[in-house]
Amino acid sequence: KQESNKDWRFLTNDEICNSPCSHMIPILIGVSMVVFLLVASLPGDAVDAHAGGNITAEKIAQNKALLGLDKPIPERYVNWASHAIRGDFGISISYKIPVTEVIGKFVWNSFLVAAVAFILQLLIAIPIGVISATKQYSIFDNTFSVVAFAGISLPSFFLAMILRHVFSVKLGVLPLDGMITAGANNTGGAYVLDVVLHMILPVVTLTVIQLGGTMRYVRTSMLEVINQDYIRTARAKGLPEKVVIYKHALKNANDSDCNLCWWCDPGLFAGAMITETVFAWPGM
Repeated sequence: KQESNKDWRFLTNDEICNSPCSHMIPILIGVSMVVFLLVASLPGDAVDAHAGGNITAEKIAQNKALLGLDKPIPERYVNWASHAIRGDFGISISYKIPVTEVIGKFVWNSFLVAAVAFILQLLIAIPIGVISATKQYSIFDNTFSVVAFAGISLPSFFLAMILRHVFSVKLGVLPLDGMITAGANNTGGAYVLDVVLHMILPVVTLTVIQLGGTMRYVRTSMLEVINQDYIRTARAKGLPEKVVIYKHALKNANDSDCNLCWWCDPGLFAGAMITETVFAWPGM
């Protein structure tokens, strides 16, 4: 349904076919094909990676046939996709258990870091973006524009290595890696504090690499709103500037900012893939 002149009506078939949601499934299928083709085109496979020097060529060929790696790529894709649709992602070679169990074991560790980084990102980026928009081309706006572009351009692994070197190696005030201190048997509040201390550097890394884009997005959304006629009307009525900005402008800019949540989440998890590796955080 969609709202039209305050009356509810059913969408027509043409409107449904032309909606963005109708293109999501074909795009998803196309992306899965491209990614599968790229991975399958890489030299070697899982059997070669774990073969070592003590396994004969016959045994390697037998293992590949067992996993279906000796079949053509289109047939392998169909086999993989048919199982993936049912939630069957096979057995993890590293953990010797189903992949879904591995995901269930580690996904919440990744979610914890990503969620904290996402909240901090919004708490910092939204106020800065609003002020930058209201003070366009000021020293404040130009300074944080430089900071934003620097954060966007900075590779996550490089920032992570700098933070490790400064705060863990040189200053020794934060743990180097992991989720808890090795060999420690902390419980209760001591355990929570230990996890929080290990989270600081990964969370800071994820927050910084996403902060620049979020600030620019909020700034752009606010600039589009504060130039509207109803904002000029509110100012003409003599309303205080804070009321105009935070009650009228920011409220209407929230519609665009909601889209921010959708594209920030994948970015956080993509960045966490590298960050978790650098900090040896037991996530996805």
